[in-house]
Amino acid sequence: MMRQFELVELVKSYDANADEGALNRAYVYSMKAHGAQVRASGDPYFSHPVEVAGILAQMKLDAASIVTGLLHDTVEDTVATLDDIDRVFGPEITRLVDGVTKLSRIELQSDQTKQAENFRKLVLAMSEDIRVLLVKLADRLHNMQTLHFIKSDEKRRRIARETMDIYAPLAERLGMQRMKDQLEDLAFAELHPDARASILARRDFLRDKGAGIVPRILAELHRKLEEGGVANAVVSGREKSAYSIWRKMQRKNVTFEQLADLMAFRVMVDDVGDCYHALGIIHSAYHVVPGRFKDYISTPKPNNYRSLHTGVIGPEQQRIEVQIRTREMHDVAELGVAAHWTYKHGAPTTEGPQYRWLRELLDILDHAAGPEEFLEHTKLEMFQDQVFAFTPKGDLIALPRGATAVDFAYAVHSEIGDTCVGAKINSRLVPLRTQLQNGDQVEIVTSKAQTPSPTWERFVVTGKARARIRRFIRTQQRTQYLDLGRAIVQKAFRQEGQEFSERPLEAVLKTFNCSTVEDLYAAVGQGLATGRAVVNAAFPQQHEPKAKVVSLDRARRRAKRNDIAVPIRGLIPGMALHFAGCCHPLPGDRIVGIVTTGKGVTIHTIDCETLESFADTPERWLDVAWSNEDDAVHVGRLNVTIANEPGNLGSLTTVIGKQGGNISNLKITNRSSDFFEIMIDIEVGDVKHLTTIIAALRANPVINSVERARG
Repeated sequence: MMRQFELVELVKSYDANADEGALNRAYVYSMKAHGAQVRASGDPYFSHPVEVAGILAQMKLDAASIVTGLLHDTVEDTVATLDDIDRVFGPEITRLVDGVTKLSRIELQSDQTKQAENFRKLVLAMSEDIRVLLVKLADRLHNMQTLHFIKSDEKRRRIARETMDIYAPLAERLGMQRMKDQLEDLAFAELHPDARASILARRDFLRDKGAGIVPRILAELHRKLEEGGVANAVVSGREKSAYSIWRKMQRKNVTFEQLADLMAFRVMVDDVGDCYHALGIIHSAYHVVPGRFKDYISTPKPNNYRSLHTGVIGPEQQRIEVQIRTREMHDVAELGVAAHWTYKHGAPTTEGPQYRWLRELLDILDHAAGPEEFLEHTKLEMFQDQVFAFTPKGDLIALPRGATAVDFAYAVHSEIGDTCVGAKINSRLVPLRTQLQNGDQVEIVTSKAQTPSPTWERFVVTGKARARIRRFIRTQQRTQYLDLGRAIVQKAFRQEGQEFSERPLEAVLKTFNCSTVEDLYAAVGQGLATGRAVVNAAFPQQHEPKAKVVSLDRARRRAKRNDIAVPIRGLIPGMALHFAGCCHPLPGDRIVGIVTTGKGVTIHTIDCETLESFADTPERWLDVAWSNEDDAVHVGRLNVTIANEPGNLGSLTTVIGKQGGNISNLKITNRSSDFFEIMIDIEVGDVKHLTTIIAALRANPVINSVERARG
């Protein structure tokens, strides 16, 4: 545990003007407040805030952030109050501690709704001061470092999943690559321990096997740069983390052996001019790998990451990735927004709305129906790679990979998205569902008569676009339910011989769990209550015995219980549905329906070879999509080649089971003295679940190859 004078000296080493008195007071105050409390590890509880403060100090944050790190658990876990903090440390520290405390209180809840509510509050807190998030990330990092001391398997996995889903992507959005890598690797170790151990073992084997190659590559790169006139370049190598290797195996659908860039080489130079000079030297000396060059200096990432990336067939014919950047760019790449305090003189701006991505999260928050929908949209927003497109005026718009012209329209402005009727990409008129490519120039055509189409939700990928479309659909549906419900209630009044008035309806709102008369109309229109039940409740003296009134909550529960989830949108209710055995479609696949007389509709993936036989009968094709409410089990089929050795089949089934898959069918299709070829049907939730299983199998050394079956 870091001692008091060590922490103060560390902060003073990069900030000579830091308030030494406040740091000393906070250290002593926190130590006394936590007293004899202990953590799950058996260590004094006070060791946790000191470690959090140490992490923040290593990121070279301001003294207020370090003090907040020391005090962040005092209000939550001790008798200290915010008034006490305000009296000793002032309003700025009090505001920061309060922001972190509010998050910690709700984080203790475990269900999905509470997790979503936690994330919503986190976004609101960090929108006021980004340092709240920095303290929270440091707190989460130390908790992940000591996660193995928690005895409950379920609690450990929940914390690790929350870290992977929320905190690591937020660290990436802040440009904090080092923090992101640490959080991901610690969560990966808990969620997929076998896969991580296998990847590390194979990475270590390759490192030992090529132990002499890396120093020779570094030496040759340095020599080439010196000969080319870049004398002060620092060349280094960095191994990719186990989780980044796992993600690449999933994303690119490749085996471990096919990964060519397990090691990234980095060139650090004095200024931007030297970056491009060094790039020219490397490109002239070695063959460039097509499609691997990225210029993040002229077009920085949304988190302000700047660097040149290129892939070349480098020294000794090794395919390598080279990153070229200045020393300041490197600090920003590693520390992200935390480097802000290192390079900006005077008081830095800490309000969240200066960050575009955070403004977009706040915009989604305004339009989402509830916490769960907000969490769904923001996960969509955070998890995807970037594509960069331009407006006709040359403004840069960063979007997730796979984004369409509609996503672009909503990114420019919500009203442009709501009223878009067409798009021109590079001066050519294209459909709104067209996916954007890097460098596209996009012009949106709008019309005041246009409104968002429900079909847009099938192809948009940004949370902002989806939230706006869903809000419009909800508003439109409510208007229809409201008009229908009002007409039903008025008719019920007439049938009962009563003169219609809203006054008696106001008296029975609580009976139907409604806040306003309009809510009651909407409930009747939706079928959650009947017009006669409303009139009977309004005039009970005329109806003996009293009519039984069912509350809306009970009606909703009954409707949900009786409703069978339909996994496909776009079908006529009651239509027979089958999933094609040739391609085994899963939620997440793009799909199409084929109508067959007497059999109903068969669902195929959009790339299924069987569809070629229906090319001449377009009238049989249906435009369908997966329902968001689909929670059924689906079958995915894999073709696996495995070495014919004792225990290998057991390893195969163990990996599938540990990833939550259930084998429903297994057939050996070919057998030789060396290998088995096996076809396996696995019950999974969606295509992402199957992809995770495929990646875990590929990480296992006994598996020779794994492919998803397509026929």
